[in-house]
Amino acid sequence: MKNVLPILFLFVCGELFAQVTKAPAYPLITHNPYLSVWSFTDELTASSTKHWTGANQSLIGLIKVDGKTYRFLGKEEAQLETLVAAGDEKPYSCAYTEKEPPGDWMNENFDDGKWQKGTTPFSNDKDMGKTLWVTHDLWMRRTFTLAEIPDRKIYLKVQNDDDVDVYLNGEKVYSCNCWTAKPQYFILTDAVKSKLKKGKNVLALHCVNTTGGAWLDAGLSMEPKPSENAVTIGTAQQQSVNMNATQTIYQFACGGINLAVTFTSPLLINDIDIMARPVSYISFKLQSNDGAEHNAQLYFGASTNLATNVGLQEVAATQYKSGDLSILKAGTVEQAVLKRKGDDVRIDWGYVYVAADKNVIQTVSAPELAFEKFASKDVAAKVNLTTGKRLMLNTIFPVEKIGASSKEQMLMIGYDDIDAVQYFHENLKAWWKLPAGTTIEKVLQSAYKDYNSVLSKCDVLNKLIYSDAVNAGGETYAKLCIAAYRQSIAAHSLTKSPRGELLFLSKENFSNGSINTVDVTYPSAPLYIAYNPHLMEGMLNGIFYFSESGKWAKPFPAHDLGTFPLANGQTYPEDMPVEECGNMMILTSAICKAEGSSEFAKKHWQTLSQWVDFLVKEGLDPANQLCTDDFAGHLARNANLAIKAICGVGGYAMMAEMNGDKATAEKYSAIAKDMATKWQQLADAGDHYALTYNDKNTWSQKYNLVWDKLLGLHLFPAEVYNKEIAYYLARQNKFGLPLDSRKTYTKSDWIIWSSTLASSHDDFEKFIDPIYKYATETPTRVPLCDWHETTDGRQVGFQARSVVGGYFIKVLEAKMKK
Repeated sequence: MKNVLPILFLFVCGELFAQVTKAPAYPLITHNPYLSVWSFTDELTASSTKHWTGANQSLIGLIKVDGKTYRFLGKEEAQLETLVAAGDEKPYSCAYTEKEPPGDWMNENFDDGKWQKGTTPFSNDKDMGKTLWVTHDLWMRRTFTLAEIPDRKIYLKVQNDDDVDVYLNGEKVYSCNCWTAKPQYFILTDAVKSKLKKGKNVLALHCVNTTGGAWLDAGLSMEPKPSENAVTIGTAQQQSVNMNATQTIYQFACGGINLAVTFTSPLLINDIDIMARPVSYISFKLQSNDGAEHNAQLYFGASTNLATNVGLQEVAATQYKSGDLSILKAGTVEQAVLKRKGDDVRIDWGYVYVAADKNVIQTVSAPELAFEKFASKDVAAKVNLTTGKRLMLNTIFPVEKIGASSKEQMLMIGYDDIDAVQYFHENLKAWWKLPAGTTIEKVLQSAYKDYNSVLSKCDVLNKLIYSDAVNAGGETYAKLCIAAYRQSIAAHSLTKSPRGELLFLSKENFSNGSINTVDVTYPSAPLYIAYNPHLMEGMLNGIFYFSESGKWAKPFPAHDLGTFPLANGQTYPEDMPVEECGNMMILTSAICKAEGSSEFAKKHWQTLSQWVDFLVKEGLDPANQLCTDDFAGHLARNANLAIKAICGVGGYAMMAEMNGDKATAEKYSAIAKDMATKWQQLADAGDHYALTYNDKNTWSQKYNLVWDKLLGLHLFPAEVYNKEIAYYLARQNKFGLPLDSRKTYTKSDWIIWSSTLASSHDDFEKFIDPIYKYATETPTRVPLCDWHETTDGRQVGFQARSVVGGYFIKVLEAKMKK
């Protein structure tokens, strides 16, 4: 029996409708790289909900049934308290030097009076740190005073890039030849803790920047005091979890009541105005499960961490009414709009909103106090804070009598990011905010009013996504597409350029944080070409502008537009000439084919003509360079990269034909065919085609061939596809086909592209089944990772990336055949 992703079949309107019941992580609130909350466990109550990066962004759900309280959403976080604030909480002054000091520099009584004075964090990024550090070594001393030594566990809090040694009052307490992207916590042993004393103490650090970024910051934290008013809260029994394209649905038993909790992020790819709304719905349906009537009351809490990069940032919160809604609003006090960039970071500007019908009770409090108040008889007690850290935004629904008929309550989570991205040094509003007079309150009101109609549209789209995928590749394949849908869309930000062009800008999640990376756009593309080519145009518009404005003067496209959310020009340190040139050419061709028009290409014909000549010159036998699989290193004479160039030239010929330019079409079609013929000779390794022309003992997935098939270019004979497929089938591991002969890791998006070359459905499924095994059995519980090890199913790197939109390549093939 095949190992397939568990699936629940429901009959809806006479149709067989599938829902995914197992995934590495479960999307709850997914809109863009900043508003993206997930459950990393199968049981919704087994862990705190998290941002896709893994940082806690706690949502808590409680229900009181006949006086007994159950938790059905999230898990209370054990939050460390600050003993000595690090710079990410509150910048502090310290002494530092970049010249090697005497050997006793770390001792408590060392005289650092001649050292420079600075403010933490230290960084070589002037926009991120408080003190610029661009040399190889940094020595830092921080003096702090303790009124008493707390009788609790104490932790060193440190963020370092790169290697670091840490001393407390002269004694080394931590050392690591490593770098960290966020603060790490290390418990102090009793022996180390004994070095702390009342009065003056010194924390001394030496950090070495071996390469790339630089960062240094440190402080001390301590475990919290136990609550004096702790109450007993039971755990609801989870009956099931189901996912469709736009929703994640949980079923619980809570004593005598059944509770259905549905998270709906209406990412309607065919309705971008609704898709762009930064508003998710969370609905609660209650029904008696024993025939008796029960008193029931719901509580929902959202942490202000949804609006901070780190939980220790100071926030301001308020509660107010707007029309039919009661609203909670929270954001950082600092509001440093678009001042933070990078990969493992979260938004700390703008405001998170929790909105519900005006008959609810809403308060702001410390988390533990909120839970205790709800679980006690004093449920409606007003405990309102206006500022603080890690606050909880509390919404309490009225008590209801629940019987045989179900009753529904609903609330909304929204976010106003003020400015979404910076585009060549101009701050841009998000798409939803572009119409004059738009406010988040108006958007929340519209979302509230449209609730039923939006759910109906989601239902139609859910069925469409599933049925298209089933018809293209079967039920097993369809389940992967469902799991990928929200993740891919939510890795983008939608806006409009100053020239009025749609911009759909990706973030290169857990890769390097780049914005609008061309070789991330390329694997993501099938979902968007299949369902909304205008979004696909929005993924290319910025790259075309970068070249056509003269800001990028090279004869091939840029790799990216910057580091998210700042799209001010390429920040990746190395070009990928053939890679990005081929990507832009192929994707423009695919847009034209999907739209049945070459209008998009005509706008950029001069640029495309320059790029195609570059591909003709450099593409058949690529020089030593990176391709999209840059993690695998540089390659010269890369056979798969050459296929991309050849398909790019063939795509240009196709577009010229659509333009009515027969002479140009014939010229470049002949060139592409000649390149393809030469490629077969250069790459031929007998029973397969090699990874590189010069080493016939190698092999690789030739996933770029899929565009020859989808665009109908007919540059390569079917025997090339068949030879490769036969070779791949003999080299699969437990969790999929390796990327190539160098390593056993793989990219799941590329496997699905390669599998689309198969001439039979049976062979296609032989590639798909191991990917599902990975999706259901991977021990790495994070949003879908596209780079995993085929021997044990563990994540190698990357997560929550848009590239899983590439899973829709088989759907796109079916649509392009029509």
